[in-house]
Amino acid sequence: MKEKWKAFIEKHKEIWKFIKFAFTGVSTSVLQLLVDLFCLYVVFASMEDTVVENKFLLWLGVGDQMAAAYSYFISAVVGYAAAFIMNRKMTFKADSNPVLSMILYIIMVVFTILVTTWMKPFLRGLIADAGYESAWIDLLLDVVVMTIPTAWTYPLQRFVIHRKKKTPAKDEAAKASSEG
Repeated sequence: MKEKWKAFIEKHKEIWKFIKFAFTGVSTSVLQLLVDLFCLYVVFASMEDTVVENKFLLWLGVGDQMAAAYSYFISAVVGYAAAFIMNRKMTFKADSNPVLSMILYIIMVVFTILVTTWMKPFLRGLIADAGYESAWIDLLLDVVVMTIPTAWTYPLQRFVIHRKKKTPAKDEAAKASSEG
């Protein structure tokens, strides 16, 4: 059974990488959700009705959802940091320059956080205006908002950020040509 599993993984490397990426995403998303809900309902609970005075947050269109914006931003930073480490070490087993990878990752994350920091309070405001507010709705919104960026984060991490300099096949070919 073990050999069959190894053969399956070897035959379907890309699918297996995406499965590991998805597992990493789910596990770090759980961490992010817990941090977000803790910040929203404990750390920033007193700010729920605070009017935004931050011009940058106003520019993002956060409106009066300052607690949601701060909570989501903090939780996203925690989740993305954990995801970087897990994806680099376990999913893609990258051996490219870690400093360059981190810089590229930070650029991707800043873009993603700006989009999602705007998106959650915007959607939360729409739902609140419709008369629906609860921790379950916040949880559902987090899942939706965290899922959308997969469209750009997987390809960027797989092919740009967490590259492998050498694959085993290239190593074997290089070794064979140097011996021959």
